[in-house]
Amino acid sequence: MPLNIRRVVTGHDENGKPIVRFDDRGEHSASWRPQMDQQQFWTTTDLPVELAEDGEDKGARQVGTTIEGGSIFKVVEFGPGVTPRVHRTDSIDYAVVLSGEIDMEMDEDTTVHLEAGDVLVQRATIHNWVNNGTEPCRIAFVLISALGDTAVG
Repeated sequence: MPLNIRRVVTGHDENGKPIVRFDDRGEHSASWRPQMDQQQFWTTTDLPVELAEDGEDKGARQVGTTIEGGSIFKVVEFGPGVTPRVHRTDSIDYAVVLSGEIDMEMDEDTTVHLEAGDVLVQRATIHNWVNNGTEPCRIAFVLISALGDTAVG
């Protein structure tokens, strides 16, 4: 079932007065594989971020796993038995487990169990999310473009 999280995005009108640009629910939800849903809230293509407004809904941008030179903010829900996807992001990823529990596999010898309230700083390592539980696990992610050789500590 698609995520249906409320998103409020602020901005300014032509006179500089603070306003709400977007106030919606469930926008930009998608599923990339069985037992996984995500909702993307905002993206940027520059760092530092340019705050000048053009009225575009940056949450609607079609992106891959990361944006070179930018950032992504989204929530992902991993259902029990989520289809495996071993991957690496070219970013530093800040993750907060909002509900449920999940295992992050890094290789055949390293698995980290995370529960609601846990925080993860993912530094471009190869990983896979595995939900062996009976309830969905929701994680909020902020992915920020990074530089450097990911194979060196």
